Amino acid sequence: MLQLPPLSLYVHVPWCVRKCPYCDFNSHKSDGDLPEEEYVRNLLADLDQDLMWAQGRELHSIFIGGGTPSLLSAAAYQTLFDGLQQRLVFSPNIEITLEANPGTFEAEKFAAYRDIGINRLSIGIQSFNDDHLRALGRIHDSAQAQAAVAMAVKAGFDNFNLDLMHGLPGQTPEQALADLRTALSFNPQHLSWYQLTLEPNTEFYSKPPMLPEDDALWDIQEAGLALLEAEGFDHYEISAHARPGKASKHNLNYWTFGDYIGIGAGAHGKITLPDSNVLFRTRKTRMPSDYLNPDKLWLAGKETIEPEDIGFECLMNGLRLRDGISDETFEDRTGLPLDSMQTVMDKAQAMGLLEVGKYIRASAKGRQYLNELLALFLND
Repeated sequence: MLQLPPLSLYVHVPWCVRKCPYCDFNSHKSDGDLPEEEYVRNLLADLDQDLMWAQGRELHSIFIGGGTPSLLSAAAYQTLFDGLQQRLVFSPNIEITLEANPGTFEAEKFAAYRDIGINRLSIGIQSFNDDHLRALGRIHDSAQAQAAVAMAVKAGFDNFNLDLMHGLPGQTPEQALADLRTALSFNPQHLSWYQLTLEPNTEFYSKPPMLPEDDALWDIQEAGLALLEAEGFDHYEISAHARPGKASKHNLNYWTFGDYIGIGAGAHGKITLPDSNVLFRTRKTRMPSDYLNPDKLWLAGKETIEPEDIGFECLMNGLRLRDGISDETFEDRTGLPLDSMQTVMDKAQAMGLLEVGKYIRASAKGRQYLNELLALFLND
C-alpha cells in the first residue's frame, strides 16, 4: 500500500545573464529587465492548480533553481513567500535553498534574502581558475567567486553549498585539487563536486572541447575524494559531500522517492495518490514566453508512472545514495514488497554490485559501475 511521503516544492526561474556552453537545463538568456511581478503572480497561480496534491502535508523543503534565481529581487521573493505561506504550511525546520551565481551577488540583496527566510544558498562556482571559467563561458572570475562566498557568509548564511566541476578542458589533477582546497578554505557545509559531461543540445556537445584523458580523470576523482574525506565530508550521494548533519534535505527527498510539486517554466513534479494507488509526474510549459502567456496552459504534461516501472524508478534514485534506501521506505514509496525485485537483486548481488539487508544499496563496486547496476533493473 502506498504511503504519503514528505513533500517538497521546486520553483524554477528560467533566466540567465548568458547561456553556458555545457548547460542543458531550461535556461534562457535575459534580454533586459525581468517581468518579476508577472512571473511571481503566475508562479502562485500555477501552485493554486497543484495545491490539491499537497494533501494536507507540510512543506519539508523548497528549492529555487534555474537559470539564475539570484537575478530576481528580494521584493519578488518576499511576494512569492507571502503567497506560499498563505497556501501551504511550512515545516518548523524547513530548508529553503536558492541557487545563486557569483556574477549576480549584491550584498544588500543577499542579506534581504536571508531576512525573508531563505536559509541555504547553492553557489555556482564551477572553478576558481580564471582560464577554466572562461572555457566554461562563466560570467564571473575567480576574484568574484571568492568575494561572493565571503558575501554570503557576511549576509548570515551559515548553511551553503558550493558547486564545483572537475574534468574541465585542459585541467590537470593539481588544478582540480586547487579548486577544492580554495572551496574548503571558506568552510562550506556542503560541496557538489562532479565531472563535466557533454550533454545533448548544448554547445559543448556540438563542438566538444578537449577534455582530460581517462587516466587524468581517474587521478582527479581519487585524489579529490580522498581530500574531501580527510576534511570530514560525508560522501552521501554520487556527487554530493556534506558536513555531518548538513546533507541537503531537498535532494534527499528526491533520492528517497519523496513527492515534490514543481512550479515555474519547465518545472517537473512527482506526486503520490495513496487512495487511488497512483504515482504520476508533471511538467510545466518550458518557454518563459509561453509560461507568461495567459492563453497558454502551465501544465504541459501529466504522466502516470506505470506499475512495472515504479520499483526501478525508486531504486534509480535510492541507489545514488551511499546508504541506499531502506526496505521499509521502498515499500512505502512504491506500494511493492522488496522481494518483487528479488530476481534482479540476486543477479546484481552475484555480480558484486549490490548489498541487500535492512537497506538496499550499491556496493563499492556498484557505485563505480552505477549505470551498469541500474541497467540490470531497467532490463529486468
